[in-house]
Amino acid sequence: MTIEATRVLGRTGVRLTPLTLGTMNFGRWQEESEGLRIIDAALDAGISSIDTADVYAQGVSEEIVAKAIKGRRDSLFLATKFNGQIGTDPRNAGLSRRWIVRAVEDSLRRLGTDYIDLYQAHRPDPDTSLLETLQTLNDLIHQGKIRYYGTSVFPAHQQVEAHWLAEKYGLIAPHTEQLPYSLLVRGAEREVFPVVRKYGVGVLSYGPLAAGWLSGKYRVGGDQPESARAELIPGRFDVTAERNQRKLAAADALGRLAEENGLTLVELSVAFALNHPAISSVIIGPRTQEHLEAYLKASTVELGSAVLDRIDEIVDPGTQFLERDTGRDTPSLQPAALRRH
Repeated sequence: MTIEATRVLGRTGVRLTPLTLGTMNFGRWQEESEGLRIIDAALDAGISSIDTADVYAQGVSEEIVAKAIKGRRDSLFLATKFNGQIGTDPRNAGLSRRWIVRAVEDSLRRLGTDYIDLYQAHRPDPDTSLLETLQTLNDLIHQGKIRYYGTSVFPAHQQVEAHWLAEKYGLIAPHTEQLPYSLLVRGAEREVFPVVRKYGVGVLSYGPLAAGWLSGKYRVGGDQPESARAELIPGRFDVTAERNQRKLAAADALGRLAEENGLTLVELSVAFALNHPAISSVIIGPRTQEHLEAYLKASTVELGSAVLDRIDEIVDPGTQFLERDTGRDTPSLQPAALRRH
């Protein structure tokens, strides 16, 4: 099946498909040939936007994307991100002007393009002035190297600060925010979504399956599912851990709700994310053609009020089961010494 560009990216006027292809797995958990095959299939299905990052497989993901989109670059909305450390030098990271002006050139080269549609700050940088970051990205737009810029997993207060700084200094304000949002990760509903809607910021949400918790494999009484991401954040996927028990119970209840309504849990999860008015497009990371087809079908599902009300009964709006599910380590909580007298 195919999908069309029916969504609008915030105040930009850019039309996107409901799904954006995420490429974090390429070059790390997926070989180049598999990545190329998935990208081809996604583009053939109508998906018009691709999201990557310089830190994904240390640039390999961007290189795979470049090979896949050769000859059809101008018909795509291409997004990448910067901040994560490249190589062994700790100076090759962050949101400083010094690093951004180098990182963008490296991404342009790896992607084989002379412009990036959306350039995103891949997590906040507590060591760099936010004004310096905004000024640098503003300059890149005027230089024609990027068309739009955004943030990723920035808390609401920093997004408000960014728009205040942009207004005060006559800069272009952020156009987008990328963050995790799913049936089990609803923290953005508290503060971030109201802020982005106020400023006309488009949202690219990721993790509609909550890193696998909504794949249908996490059920009460079931075996421990395997996860390629378990090594990245120890304990996050352990179903025997007390801190995960409420999350497991919710995943199980949501699985039963999907079945009761003739849906797969993937369909329920993607439809839920797309239902929120703040969301412009949902980033997916299929590993197989079968996964891609499931996502495409899910993007056409519409949920009625009764189902949405039942979801809210299972997982309260604004719920965040684990702090790390926000996609970042909150500086004010790390290390413990910062919150103790």
